[in-house]
Amino acid sequence: MTKRYLLLAAVLALPGAGPAIAADTATAAAPEGSTRSLYMSLIRQARTDGRARAAIAYLDDFDRQHPDDREAQLLRVNCLLDLDQVAAARTALARIPVSDRNGQVQAMRGHVLAAEGKWPQAAAQYAAALQASPADPFIGNALGYAQLRAGHSAQAIETLRGARDLAPDDAVVRNNLILALTVTGRVGEAEGLLARVPDVKEKARLRQQVASEAARLAAAGSGAMPQGS
Repeated sequence: MTKRYLLLAAVLALPGAGPAIAADTATAAAPEGSTRSLYMSLIRQARTDGRARAAIAYLDDFDRQHPDDREAQLLRVNCLLDLDQVAAARTALARIPVSDRNGQVQAMRGHVLAAEGKWPQAAAQYAAALQASPADPFIGNALGYAQLRAGHSAQAIETLRGARDLAPDDAVVRNNLILALTVTGRVGEAEGLLARVPDVKEKARLRQQVASEAARLAAAGSGAMPQGS
């Protein structure tokens, strides 16, 4: 699931301090008004570092002061998905009212559905999320891949082209577009995108990866999880 979050290194770098000590020290030192932003920075940094369990520990502490914070709720779902705890992610997601149509919330609903392998439903949620946040290329990337998995390859290519227009330098969007083009037999267009990868070794690795994913999609009638989804 999508992993594009962020930081605050100074507190995390305290020598000899475990996660709970670092969080408590940071909170004690911060003015009241900055406590929330400091905690959120700690949580994002832990997740970025691949320490989803530490991020959840911070979230448990944070929730005592801010039990209905929407950003924290979304981060918790993401962390649980990072740990492949899909049922727990679904339970955590249920804390957010179904009436909430915010783009990031609807995208998170799509992430959980994708983790459950419910690709048509995931695509519908991502489409609603993109309607709410039309300039977000990463929602477009997730929608394009879900459309591909749901068997709507022409729509997937168009969606991924739109995401690439919004984020022309993003490798994840590019790679999923190359995959969609390959799966649909538009090999020349896929090769045209591959030709723009400057590093020869990276290009060879990506070509092999795309071929493997395309074969898996063909064999399964769908395929594996999207890169960087």
